[in-house]
Amino acid sequence: MRDHAEALAAKMPPLLVAALRVAATVAPGTHGRRRVGGGDAFWQFRHYQSFDSARLIDWRRSATGQTTFVREKELETAQTVHIWRDPSPSMRWSSARDIQQKRDRADLLAMALAVLLIEGGERVALLGESLRPRSGRPALEPIAELLVATGNGAGSLPLSEPLSRHASVVLIGDLFSPLEELDALVNRWAGEGVRGHLLQITDPAEENFPYTGRVRFEGLENEASHLLGRAEVVSEEYLRRLQTHRAGLSDIARRFGWSFGHHVTDGSPTQALLSLHTAISQRME
Repeated sequence: MRDHAEALAAKMPPLLVAALRVAATVAPGTHGRRRVGGGDAFWQFRHYQSFDSARLIDWRRSATGQTTFVREKELETAQTVHIWRDPSPSMRWSSARDIQQKRDRADLLAMALAVLLIEGGERVALLGESLRPRSGRPALEPIAELLVATGNGAGSLPLSEPLSRHASVVLIGDLFSPLEELDALVNRWAGEGVRGHLLQITDPAEENFPYTGRVRFEGLENEASHLLGRAEVVSEEYLRRLQTHRAGLSDIARRFGWSFGHHVTDGSPTQALLSLHTAISQRME
């Protein structure tokens, strides 16, 4: 069995294998939204009770023993969640070799979230990609392959596209784009009944600005370089602007009924995944 499992894992994209491991650490603390209802999909058998209609009895299952069983179907509440991971070059950065690049951590969280959602019976799609919303485990590998293939795109925000009413959107990236652009995007979707979640991912060096002395800062998206003779002089102003921007992100989410979270790449992805999945689940109720 171990050899068989290893052979199967070897065929999976490495991103999917890593995401399954992270999702497995979170799954025991999460709960799917499946419950009895009037759908078409089989959910479970249970013992017949006096208030049950005779038409609900599963005679074939009941004939195998002395107990009468009722076949319950699953309530059709599956919803569509569109996930977007920032593909811009600015995500391809890490301040140290032992810290994941922002893009790699975003990929991991996006994929692990897709695993949890699909395990919970939801439909998942990647925003801006041709892959239609899918459910079930067979959907995971195509999602992983698309995430890897779209890792070098341009643009710090997704293009607005029509989404079904009551769908959910998850935007994962450093979210350093102008606040007014994000505000307009969220406003448009929220007006269509779309619920959403913002997850900002940053590197620890972006959080504490540890630079001193003469430092040249090179842009990753064709920005002009900046040479500072004493980098520590701008530290206080940089940190003030960072906090102002983050407060703006939180305000946008609050005004439109979305959620906002922040994750630093030197931390464990487990807590970020759990918080994100919990926020999504609460808004789906």
